[in-house]
Amino acid sequence: MTTNRRSSPTEETSLSPDRSPSPTEPQDVYERIGDKTGTNFFQTLVHLLKGNIGTGLLGLPLAVKNAGIVVGPISLLIMGIIAVHCMDILVKCSHHLSTKMRKPFMDYGDAMQYGLEVGPIPFLRRHSIWGRWIVDLFLIITQLGFCCVYFVFLTDNVKQVVQAANGTTTNCNYNETVVLSPTFDSRLYMLCFLPFITLLVFIRNLKYLAPWSLAANVAMLISLIMIYQYIVRGIHYPVTLPYEASFKTYPLFFGTAIFAFEGIGVVLPLENKMQKPRSFRTVLFLGMIIVTVLYISLGTIGYLRFGDNIGASITLNLPNCWLYQAVKLLYSFGIFITYAVQFYVPAEILVPLAVSRVSERWMLAVDLLCRTGLVILTCLLAILIPELDLVISLVGSISSSALALILPPILEIFAFYSDGLPWWAIAKNIIISIIGFVGFVTGTYVSIQEIVLRNSIKNTLNFTASGIL
Repeated sequence: MTTNRRSSPTEETSLSPDRSPSPTEPQDVYERIGDKTGTNFFQTLVHLLKGNIGTGLLGLPLAVKNAGIVVGPISLLIMGIIAVHCMDILVKCSHHLSTKMRKPFMDYGDAMQYGLEVGPIPFLRRHSIWGRWIVDLFLIITQLGFCCVYFVFLTDNVKQVVQAANGTTTNCNYNETVVLSPTFDSRLYMLCFLPFITLLVFIRNLKYLAPWSLAANVAMLISLIMIYQYIVRGIHYPVTLPYEASFKTYPLFFGTAIFAFEGIGVVLPLENKMQKPRSFRTVLFLGMIIVTVLYISLGTIGYLRFGDNIGASITLNLPNCWLYQAVKLLYSFGIFITYAVQFYVPAEILVPLAVSRVSERWMLAVDLLCRTGLVILTCLLAILIPELDLVISLVGSISSSALALILPPILEIFAFYSDGLPWWAIAKNIIISIIGFVGFVTGTYVSIQEIVLRNSIKNTLNFTASGIL
């Protein structure tokens, strides 16, 4: 069953080209898509890096702790290779299906839908639209999950700055233990951020966010440079950290690591928007090599520097001096602005569905009401799970593993079924999907189990404290 490409924009379709060639235009003339107005090699590389570098990077030192100082970096390397391979599979399937279906370009949802349509299972061919729905569902979960993480990240970092304000010094050579000032509960901080973030997402056109997004990127880059130089200068020798951690904590590593490799949703839009899409594979491999090296290096040296004291975000381990408090606030500013960018994806999928059901008179009101409701939803979820590392691991295990590891290998099997796929390629794809599925199940289970355990401990401590008082 063939269905038309949906008209509501997403993170992918908003970056896709507007011009469609005629059915007789040859598919192999690939430069036609981006044309002269598209992005060049360097611009595409920058967008790819931005799409993969976020809060997940700062949680990787704790992820390495959950895997071990040897097993962690090796696992990150392996996961990086598999993630890049799955991105390459997605691009290859998009090219193949574009030729077969006579489409000028495809996003992730298109590729999954048409992949099912040409696959070997009659039932799925008749319900190929399910492929798009599945991709959209996981995109919504992933992006709203990112927004939940941002609420917790903002709260943890700003709260720490406020608590340590009285003990903050100008001496950054050592990190004194200071008496933290009493402050609000974390959940109240989230409620304080709620109206400001709601106003931010009322900006419905990303064009107006562009200057702020640029400022946010600069702030995050400066923060990363400061974090790196502080960590490198303070690594202790000899290293006495465990080579491998308990098997029980490895699923938490998996969830955090796959959360960090978050950029598969922007792969096809970036390629579609290039002036010369034939160069995209070079951009992809170069960009992901940089990303993987960055992940492994920060995860490893961060754990080496702070050991068992590593926080859910490495910013929480920075010293209590004004310079590094400013670093926390700079990165928090970057995350605050990035919330609106990540929020754009689920909003552009869900809001048009609600707006289309009302008259023109109520369209704006319903639009703003839906945006407000989605922001409140992410805030409530963050309040329910105010643990940064567990939120990251849970989101990574549930949705990132599906988008990055499970679906692309399955898509390749379906897309190339009628053309013949070597047995070893089928076996390889099945193995990758099984790895992703096992990570999905175990990571989700362990994350939820840890969330319940920590909440139980907190409730017990609060009950004991209230009994003493």
